[in-house]
Order: sequence, then C-alpha cells, then structure tokens
Amino acid sequence: MTIADTDAALQAHLDANREARMVDYLALLRIPSISGMREHAPDCRRAAEWIANALTEAGLEHAEVCETGGHPIVYADWLHAPDAPTVLVYAHYDVQPVDPVDLWTSPPFEPVVVGDRILARGSSDDKVHVLAHIAAAEALLATRGSLPINVKYIFEGEEESSSVHLEPWLEQERERLAADVAIISDSGFFEGNLPAITIGLRGIMYAQIDVIGTDVDLHSGGYGGVVENPANALATIIAALKGADGRIRIPGFYDAVRALSEDDRAHIAELPLDDEEYRERIGVPLLVGEVGFTPMERRGARPTLDVNGIWGGFMGEGSKTIIPAHAHAKVSCRLVPDQDPATIFNAFRDYVAEVAPPGVTTRVEYLGGGSPSLTQVHHPATQAVSRALEATFGRAPLFVREGGSIPICSCFDTILDLPVVLMGFVQPDSHAHAPNEWMDLNNYETGILTIARAWDEIAVMER
Repeated sequence: MTIADTDAALQAHLDANREARMVDYLALLRIPSISGMREHAPDCRRAAEWIANALTEAGLEHAEVCETGGHPIVYADWLHAPDAPTVLVYAHYDVQPVDPVDLWTSPPFEPVVVGDRILARGSSDDKVHVLAHIAAAEALLATRGSLPINVKYIFEGEEESSSVHLEPWLEQERERLAADVAIISDSGFFEGNLPAITIGLRGIMYAQIDVIGTDVDLHSGGYGGVVENPANALATIIAALKGADGRIRIPGFYDAVRALSEDDRAHIAELPLDDEEYRERIGVPLLVGEVGFTPMERRGARPTLDVNGIWGGFMGEGSKTIIPAHAHAKVSCRLVPDQDPATIFNAFRDYVAEVAPPGVTTRVEYLGGGSPSLTQVHHPATQAVSRALEATFGRAPLFVREGGSIPICSCFDTILDLPVVLMGFVQPDSHAHAPNEWMDLNNYETGILTIARAWDEIAVMER
C-alpha cells in the first residue's frame, strides 16, 4: 500500500471522527492549567490525568502521569517497530495566565467556535499540538493497526513557567527517553499562515527587580525631597538598561553573541514579509529596535531586553500622596547562540546594582531561563518533516528563526544528545499569551494528517 493510499484511509477516518475530536478539544481547553499560579496546581494535574487517559484510549501504551516535584509530565509510548527509527515527541499542556480578563470577548476557559476558529486560552499554545499528536496516533492505529516508527511522548506541565523541573526529570529518565530524533510541537507557521519549520529559537533569562526604600509608605508632603522614591529609582534603573539605539547597555551582554553570517542574513531577507504590512497588522506607529538590523533579524536572531511588568505605590482610583515603600519590575531577555542565561543574569544583576540611585536597596531575583537553539536544516528528519508539510499543506515550508523560547530544545541536545525538529501548525497571529487566543481549525485538522505523514517519511529516511 502506498503512502497516498494510506493517506486516503487516514483522511476518511479523520473525517468520520471530527466531531468526537472537537468534543475532546473543548474538554481539554476547559481545564485552566495555568502553571505559573499555585492555585491552579490541581488543574494542571487534572489536565495531565486527562491526557494520560486520552493516550491510552488512542491505543498508546505505558501512559503515566510522572511526578517531577512540580506539575507532572505525561509519558506514553508505542515501541513495536523494531527496525524503524524512534522519535521523541514533545508538547506542553500548561497555559499562560489570562489577564487582562476584560479584553477577552468570551471567558478564556469557556471555548467558543466561530467559523474556522476556536477561541480559548491554550487553543493554540499548546494544547492543540498535544491533541494533534494523540489524534494522529489514534488514526494510524485505527486504520493500520500499527505505527510506521517507534514513538515516545512527553507532555510537559511547566513550559510557561520556565520548565524548572524538566532538566532533572530528563536526566533521571535518560535511558527511557533514548531516541533517534526529537520532534517539538510548540511552534507555528510564518506570516500569512505559510507552512514553516522553525530552525532557530531564542533562549530566555527572566528576573525580577525589587527596589526597597522604607518599611512603609511615606507622606510625600512630609518626606518628599528628603528620601529617594523607589518608583523613581526603578524608572532610573529601567531607563539605563537600553539606549536610544536599541542596544542593551549591560556590560558584556553581547560578548558571546554569535554573529549573523552573510548567508544567515541573506536567508532571512528572502522571507516573504513586508515590513509596512507587518507594522500595520501589529497596530503600532513604528517598528523599532537595535540599529543595523532588519525587523526580521531583530525578531528572531538578535537578543532583546523587555520589561514585562512594573508595579508599586498607589494604583487605585483618585489620588493618594505617598512615597511608596517599594517598587518592582519583571524583566526578560531573549537570548541567541551562544549566550548563557546564568551569565546574562549575573551581568544584569550587577548592572542594576551599579545604576541604582543611592538611598534605596535593590534586590534582583532569577526567575528562570533557557538556552537558545538552532536546528540543522539538512538533517534527514528535518527534510522528512518538510516533505510531509508540502504533501499535506500543498506548499514547501519556509525555514525561519522565531523569537520565542522553548527551554526543552537545548535540553534535548545537551542531556539526551538528540537532534531537534520543530513541527507546529499554529497561525502567526494566534494571540498566544494574550486575550482572545485562537486556533485555525483547518491548520489543526491538516496538521494531524501531517504528523501521520511525517512518521511515514521518517520511517524511510536515511540514518
């Protein structure tokens, strides 16, 4: 039987079971598995248990909710293709917080289907990929009775909160996770919803700055002009982090940055993105960033520093004349090869202490990090996934660098010694991490067939 024949059988099975898959999609989206909020720990466990049950019902084996010291990891496998490659699949079931809730057009954990879109927190990032992999395995096992390759699945519950327990678990389970290649499904398509394979992901360093003045708030009339205001001091610190040229001023920040080659820049320049259309779609008056680099280079291939949140003092209605006792900010840096998050944090912490005005105390806390990664475009598995995408979506995929961070990418390389291919199907304007997150259901359905086709292509790739 040819791949085309099996694709027809798979498509018929998927068509017949589309309504049942939607019921499952809605059920998983209703679980508020926000990993970064302690009160949602029971929801994260409930999502893990739901997924383990779905894996078993699909015909996969050894489904297990694995303890990590934090939110659990779900493992399952199917290992009955003795002469075929083994693929380790990764996606994550945890989601971002939903604030600001008032900007959602419907409750974030009450999914709504509007036309070809499903709207809910986690609909695109990243529950869609968990479900797509389960559905692809179910369809293959139902129509063929077997998979063409060996597959091991790990679905994480802490990706949105820096994957703090992932590395120790990978170290502990190294033997069980042995494979030939890792497929990470936590990525998407290029602008215009063009099929794409992400070959580069930035790393991340996340930290919190606390600026402390006094034990309690002070009357601004009685103490203004006598003590340093922590909110003013924090503004001074933040203003010192970057220059008007977009360059980050932390000493040593760029020391390890791997320079873009002429080939790198030429490849990025070939991507079909109109800067002005991109700006209009975002809805900003101007695209800004580090001088000397194009928007696409800055978006995925250069490091950044951004304030993610800032608070302190009185924020209620009306006025209250105080000097706040303290002020705070959360700051993240996106990193590129060969930057190390721990090294960047140390430099960041030291620089904050250096530029802080006298009269306040600063504390800088490391909240997590992950290393950047690059994928080999010409690896046989990358090319196998490329062929699968072209066969199912009707267009050869683009190879792109994205600005986001997936800590497990570098973990697969450094801990498990595995090449990594990023295969994801999310449309680029999905509102991931923002209100009104949504997923294109056509991408989801075709993505299921793509996964099945990718397993066929990997089964016959050169090893």
